[in-house]
Amino acid sequence: MTDPSDLLDISAEFSAEEQEIRDRVRDFVDRRIRPNIAEWYDDARFPVEIVPEMAELGLLGMHLKGYGCAGRSAVEYGLAMQELEAGDSGIRTFVSVQGSLAMSAIAKHGSEEQKQEWLPRMARGEAVGCFGLTEPTAGSDPSSMQTRAVLEGGEWVLNGAKRWIGLASIADVAVIWAATDDGVRGFVVPTDTPGFVATPITQKLSMRASIQCDITLTDVRLPESAMLPGARGLSGPFSCLNEARYGIAWGAVGAARDSFDAALAYSQQRIQFDKPLAAYQLTQEKLVNMALEIVKAQLVALRLGRLKDAGTLEHHMISVAKLNNTRIAIDIARQARTVLGGNGITLDYSPLRHANNLESVRTYEGTDEVHTLILGQRITGHAAFRG
Repeated sequence: MTDPSDLLDISAEFSAEEQEIRDRVRDFVDRRIRPNIAEWYDDARFPVEIVPEMAELGLLGMHLKGYGCAGRSAVEYGLAMQELEAGDSGIRTFVSVQGSLAMSAIAKHGSEEQKQEWLPRMARGEAVGCFGLTEPTAGSDPSSMQTRAVLEGGEWVLNGAKRWIGLASIADVAVIWAATDDGVRGFVVPTDTPGFVATPITQKLSMRASIQCDITLTDVRLPESAMLPGARGLSGPFSCLNEARYGIAWGAVGAARDSFDAALAYSQQRIQFDKPLAAYQLTQEKLVNMALEIVKAQLVALRLGRLKDAGTLEHHMISVAKLNNTRIAIDIARQARTVLGGNGITLDYSPLRHANNLESVRTYEGTDEVHTLILGQRITGHAAFRG
């Protein structure tokens, strides 16, 4: 399989198993996502009917081992996220929230009972999870969270609010992070618990085929066993955010590549002044610049994956990939739209939809500013998050 943007034949660097995963997910996207995504996006509807199909492909908790999870490598997982996001960022986000956030939190930090109760069902797509960290006034600064958990008479009582929580209104279980007298702790909260309310955020201009919600927690009572025993402090949620950021670094390449492909195909067919747009120097310059950035982003993602599989990935390296790849992806989507002219503002073509989605992808799991400061600290040795 040859991609026009793969000017360095990076595909040859993937094993047969990795290519097989890529091709299976690409086929799924071609069959189930591409023919329907314009309608889903226009209707602002997440297609819950495809969740069992994604589970059948082994995409839910794909990188986790045991408990019915596929146990795939980091590179295989990355390629799957890349192909899903070539379909739509919202579809890839579902898999990220389910697997990299909610399932990872339980797998990394949960008790054996919590793992047995939730992970097999979530891997099969029979239960959906969400991850409640961000708050109305605590986005980039989760240390200022206001949600509190207090131990009263052998029960945890949670009060607070969360915002921009993916999947919350369709979730069966929520991993909620709250401040306690013992620091920030995580809690496994069945969403039918009294006092838990999730309300979808509407009138979005981005991620329309996806679900993000406000959550309110009003005297939510949980047994002591609801706490994630292995997570104490912000390192717990951050370890899950890094899993999601890793997937984003790959996913953004897919959105960029799909935008490029749409612009290339259109430029070959659209005749202006007696020849196709692709025959003009200015169009070729746009296509070349897009392809160069896609190649570089693909190499960044591949390097990240190989390091992760080798167990040598460092925290700042994820920031390199998340910052670079989302930044170039949104630029490519916007540039691709210019090749499409006025037709590019319709849902007949993918680039502007990708660009709108990438506004969210570029913001969540760490803004440009946050990742810039992470890298700035790595380079200079000085933390500049305050002041």
